Amino acid sequence: MSNLFVRKATGMVRSWSVFDAFIYAFFSINIVTLGFYSFSQMYFFSGGMINALIVSAVFLIFEIIVYASLISVMPRSGGDYVWMTRIFGGGVGFILAITGWWFTLWLWTPVYGDMFRQVVMVPILGVFGLKDAAVWFAGTGTPLFVSTLIALGFVALVIMLGMKTYARIQKFSFYAGMLGLLIVIVLLFTGSPDAFKAGYEKNATALFGAQAGAYDATVQAGTEAGAATPLTGGTFKLVLLTLPWLVFFNLWPNWGATLYGEVRGATDYKRNFSGMAWALGAVTTLGIVFFLGVARTIGWDFYMQSNGAWWNSVWYGATVPLPVWPYPALLALFLTSNRLIQIVVVVLMSFWWFGWAGTLFLSSTRVIFAAAFDRLLPEKVAELNDKGTPVNAMLLMVVPALLVSYLYAFNVGGFYSITLAATQGIAFMYFGTAIAAIVLPYKKKELFEASPIAQMKVFGIPLITVAGVIFASFLGFLLVEWLFDPWLNTGGEGGGLYGISFKNTNSIIFLVTCYALSAAIYYGFKSYRKKGGIDMDKVQTEIPVE
Repeated sequence: MSNLFVRKATGMVRSWSVFDAFIYAFFSINIVTLGFYSFSQMYFFSGGMINALIVSAVFLIFEIIVYASLISVMPRSGGDYVWMTRIFGGGVGFILAITGWWFTLWLWTPVYGDMFRQVVMVPILGVFGLKDAAVWFAGTGTPLFVSTLIALGFVALVIMLGMKTYARIQKFSFYAGMLGLLIVIVLLFTGSPDAFKAGYEKNATALFGAQAGAYDATVQAGTEAGAATPLTGGTFKLVLLTLPWLVFFNLWPNWGATLYGEVRGATDYKRNFSGMAWALGAVTTLGIVFFLGVARTIGWDFYMQSNGAWWNSVWYGATVPLPVWPYPALLALFLTSNRLIQIVVVVLMSFWWFGWAGTLFLSSTRVIFAAAFDRLLPEKVAELNDKGTPVNAMLLMVVPALLVSYLYAFNVGGFYSITLAATQGIAFMYFGTAIAAIVLPYKKKELFEASPIAQMKVFGIPLITVAGVIFASFLGFLLVEWLFDPWLNTGGEGGGLYGISFKNTNSIIFLVTCYALSAAIYYGFKSYRKKGGIDMDKVQTEIPVE
């Protein structure tokens, strides 16, 4: 085996506890960054948001069962890549995993940069009285690119410092962010609609230079933008149609699966399941509490109108009364005129971004590393620094991300419209992993029967197979909706909700190019290694030692 891989063992150290993995899962479905950001874009749906949040969580439990099971059978760095290549064989697994974890993740970089400025820069500058700087950072083009560069630098730094250091950063950020969110929730449940309206008028002008009458102007702008999403209700069909957008936020409780070669106790299915399940449950509960708090004080209709007004300006160039993203924590702080409280809370809330930022590339580096360890990329990509970080693998994420961030920030060639294709690419990969989970007990019978999950069955059928079928079906629904996008926001035929269907040629060209590039790399390296006397088919039947 030592001649098959780059070296006898990967060299990865199990430096994380299960609690560290829980925090990573919790931040991966981040209620403040991904959550608030996604909720704000969902102003034109007809299904209730609380209903959608609960229904999506039910489906995602089966995702957690699938991944907790696969981790306990093969707890190796590389996750999806290792499982699919060992269960299916090399080609399909490599192409799906490399596209999902490497190429499409470049698209997430400017989104992380956008969230950095909206959650960190704009509110902090605003409450410190730097009105012009705050409004500048909220603008398009150069401000977004600068924010993305800062975000990218921070991400690269924390990953370079290694898993132990990142665990400390995310743990501190977890406690600080939760304290900030608790204060926000208290403000929402102790305030009143009248106090909020008065505070909105005052702070929108004082902090960001909005014109007098901004509240009523926002109502009008949001109504014209088509703000309609209800807090609850809607038919089951309409609720289902919100899910392909909502999962941009919560499809990721398994995001740390590629890291479990570095998590102690990863063969314990119950601990793996509980870590991801507690993260999903906690975030879903926080989402419901947040929604109820918004409805009580800010007003649900006004919240959706604010979102509609903002995104109508970003997407279609309409005039927006409040010249910054309607960040819910900032809106809650409009309930107090105490500047010290405002400063403390926006600083605490910024840790939701800092604790989450490493998720941009940390998981991806392990997939690239695993492929290089299998000799499907240059051996140098599998090198580790003294912190146990695959630095060259990280550079393969960071350098292309710089170009993608530029194209996105300045919308070169309509690049902005490709953003959600990243979610498509990852979902295709998850679909492949779900199929691998379904067939694992039959394709790798000896491995399965020797695993901790061998006795977990439902009416004689392995639990991993049952959960895999349900999760694959859910992903199939999402992929059909994204690719064909057949419904209007009212539930009627003829329109589109998600913007990444086959009609979006930019999105389709990007994905097809990514799959073609993955295939070229795989078959190119397979041929190259064969000439060197290494049979890649044999390599990908072996499970590497960590």
